Amino acid sequence: MFFTILAAFIGLVGLMVIHEFGHFILAKKFGIKVEEFGIGYPPRLFGKKIGETVYSVNLLPFGAFVKVYGEQGGIEDYHSFSGKPMWQRLAIVFGGVISFWVAAAIILSIVAGAWGLPAAVSDEENQRLADPKVQIIEVARNSPAQAVDIRVGDTIVGFSKIKDFQSFVAGNKGQELSLTIKRNSEMLTKKITPRLNPPANEGPLGVAMTRIALRQYAWYQAAPQGIISTAKLTSNVVGSWVLVVKSLFGLAKLPDGVKLEMMGPVGIFDLLREYFAIGINYFLFLIALIAVALALANLLPIPALDGGKIIFLLVEAVRGRAINHKLEQRVTSAFFALLIILMIFVTIKFDIPRVF
Repeated sequence: MFFTILAAFIGLVGLMVIHEFGHFILAKKFGIKVEEFGIGYPPRLFGKKIGETVYSVNLLPFGAFVKVYGEQGGIEDYHSFSGKPMWQRLAIVFGGVISFWVAAAIILSIVAGAWGLPAAVSDEENQRLADPKVQIIEVARNSPAQAVDIRVGDTIVGFSKIKDFQSFVAGNKGQELSLTIKRNSEMLTKKITPRLNPPANEGPLGVAMTRIALRQYAWYQAAPQGIISTAKLTSNVVGSWVLVVKSLFGLAKLPDGVKLEMMGPVGIFDLLREYFAIGINYFLFLIALIAVALALANLLPIPALDGGKIIFLLVEAVRGRAINHKLEQRVTSAFFALLIILMIFVTIKFDIPRVF
């Protein structure tokens, strides 16, 4: 238990450190003075000054930060952030976002070569595959599966091929079955009775399935596959966000068997802990997914996020002069407070009941 918690903690904090390192390395590259690179948030536990930068470890272990000289504006010194050309300042801000994608691609390259990446495969395919399983990808409305709360993403324990599971169900129509379902690291038992005369295209249980396995790649294929998988994850995250927004406005409907659940820092931490218990490869894959999600989230045009800073810089580029730095600070601080309040709300409303 201790090592799973420690791994989850290191995984989350590590992503934050990598993000800030993206800002840090480009600021250094462009000759900007970096006053401090901190792991955790103040108060400071200890630090060491190397060159012009203090490298510190701080008491609140929930992230990292980089203090860049002149970032708040009003300083036109050549070694300040505000004294640099617009393209360099934009590059520094984008550097933190891009670092998430770089981290995801590296992680997925390692997973691809060492363990394999999840892929949908046919029942006949067995080359370079590991841990094949039958996974639910759709649940029909008013079906036996929906009635017992089988969900999209659940896997059927004890079956590695779809045709074997279909034969098992077909041979037991009208009889109550006890299915073992795996949901993340949780094992669930579902009592379900396959229908004798199901509606067309639904089957006795009312589910659609796919066969999922880990496909391993040769060393020379691993890096390209890591990049491709990062791009696919990015597309999938964007697609899911668009679907959620459309569903909130009544423009689309979530697929049957999919439940919309909010998750805050505590929930993400607990999910990382669960995936570490399943296996290091699944844990690393989840870290990569979180990195991609954080990259996209940071691009949202919200003050206190990188996307908000990019908007301020673009407005400055259009106007020909910077927005009053005190106004920018007030707006950024206000939105930062709102984000903290939102995280606290999600933690209390959703994370704590689910985890505890």
